[in-house]
Amino acid sequence: MASQTDALLDFHLHPKQMSAFLSIATEILYGGAAGGGKSHLMRVAAITWCAEIPGLQVYLFRRIRDDLVKNHVEGPNGFRALLAGWVECGFCTIVEDEIRFWNGSKIYLCHCKDEKDRFKYQGAEIHVLLIDELTHFTDVIYRFLRNRVRMVGIKLPEKYRKTFPRIICGANPGGIGHSFVKATFIDGVRPMQSYFTPKSEGGMLRQYIPARLEDNPSMAANDPGYDARLHGLGSESLVRAMRYGDWDIVDGAFFDNFRADRHVIKPFQIPKDWLRFRAGDWGSAKPFSFGWYAVASEPYIAAPGLLIPRGALVRYKEWYGVATDSDGRFVPNKGLKMTAEKVGSQVRIRDGADKMSYGVLDPAAFAEDGGPSIAERMMNGTNGKNGSTFRAADNKRVTARGAMGGWDQMRSRLDGDEDGRPMLYFFETCVHAIRTIPALMHDENRPEDLNSDMEDHAADEVRYACMSRPWIKAVAEEPQAKAKKGVPLPPPPTDAGTRRIAV
Repeated sequence: MASQTDALLDFHLHPKQMSAFLSIATEILYGGAAGGGKSHLMRVAAITWCAEIPGLQVYLFRRIRDDLVKNHVEGPNGFRALLAGWVECGFCTIVEDEIRFWNGSKIYLCHCKDEKDRFKYQGAEIHVLLIDELTHFTDVIYRFLRNRVRMVGIKLPEKYRKTFPRIICGANPGGIGHSFVKATFIDGVRPMQSYFTPKSEGGMLRQYIPARLEDNPSMAANDPGYDARLHGLGSESLVRAMRYGDWDIVDGAFFDNFRADRHVIKPFQIPKDWLRFRAGDWGSAKPFSFGWYAVASEPYIAAPGLLIPRGALVRYKEWYGVATDSDGRFVPNKGLKMTAEKVGSQVRIRDGADKMSYGVLDPAAFAEDGGPSIAERMMNGTNGKNGSTFRAADNKRVTARGAMGGWDQMRSRLDGDEDGRPMLYFFETCVHAIRTIPALMHDENRPEDLNSDMEDHAADEVRYACMSRPWIKAVAEEPQAKAKKGVPLPPPPTDAGTRRIAV
């Protein structure tokens, strides 16, 4: 720290906080568990760097302005308390959402609640970007703000030459940005590992520094009951997320009944007599999602200990139109911008030898605006042939007039039948549905609906499938043949044709 800082301010960082402060990485995610000291780290870093680097511009973000004020400005460890001595000496002033230092450096206290608000920072030159609770933001907001991180004409001390401009983010698991934060900083990377990202990901030196309550002894000393309160959160998943920083747990998830050990299964040979259909959610700038489904005609042992109930849906194949970067990594929530004709032809090709009884598609794709609809263009396919045909899906999301909405349909199928067996399964090859559906969160204003700002395309498509009233094909085999398999027999058919399941 600078001698001037030491003389006037009593700053102290614990070893894990210091590892982030001194890291050579320029894009850092710090934290994971609650109480790891991420907010204090950001305030100390912002003040110290502003004192040592004349003309530095630091932007500190929280999603909500009230949270910004309560967490960073006021309180015994806020900016007002930390800088009281300097304010009294005239070294700095705090004016509304700005902290101005004697050497021309500034800390801007910012908030960005919705994606449209990001354009307020279109012309900003951000030398240091600090984002507190990154999982409260969307991928779109983060990428936009990262794009504004640049540094021109600032004379850096020798020790900072290769570490600025830079980004430090703090986060806990959960929230609207859980999926993109996990995919960006945590999946497939060892903690503390530094690596250069490709241009499509900003090209910075990225690092994840996990921190728990144990890494912030000040919290234990000043609030000895904090650990007990974390364990008393009630939900086991929330305790694992907030106390131990477990990123594989999403408390408050919309589909909190989705469990990989129950709903994700290894592929098996699907009987030929099972009805098959497909469902799709259209997307261009955002990903599209198409899923292929089979309906179990009778109880079926797919693997030792795995009995697929009669009427269950098995999502056995998917095509998810998500962009990738130069290293082949998925770019969350970014689409391929393929034409409807090409998508239609590719869906038909992916049908393969399977006979589709029907297909349902996002009803918005049937809208006409002075020309053929997306659905019609998909039906035509490339060169006017080999397209794919769909009907408009039932788009009810939530319960209306006593009817079961699409999300309730999905939840009911995930819960399972009267014996507790799921009525909806995913082959483990359906990686994008498995990746995105468990991370979806409730809408803050409509708790019965999910937050549609998240990557919900696979969930929408599965909802369309559940709402399509899939029926059970008539049993083709004789009961004696089924009995030889050792599979429990279904109830005898009540008609000679197809039988619809209750929805």
